[in-house]
Amino acid sequence: MLLEALGSVLLGMALALGAGRRLPHRLPSRTLVLPTGIAGALFGAFVTHSALGPGHAIATLVGAVAMSVALLSLLLRPTRGRARQQLTPYA
Repeated sequence: MLLEALGSVLLGMALALGAGRRLPHRLPSRTLVLPTGIAGALFGAFVTHSALGPGHAIATLVGAVAMSVALLSLLLRPTRGRARQQLTPYA
């Protein structure tokens, strides 16, 4: 369990740093991105470990990565160069 938690923290940190390096113009400051990635990975590991039980370390880490990616995707902002389409009401 301790190794799963440590592994999920490291994976969440790596994902957050990678996203912050690859998409700095679409993400908020790094001080928000890094804890979000780590917290998402820990929560994903907790949920997966609770659902599957002990003995499923790889599946727990996959759940940690999935939750971390999902939370990091919620921080993405639209690009500034694109104009948003306005919906026109039907007359």
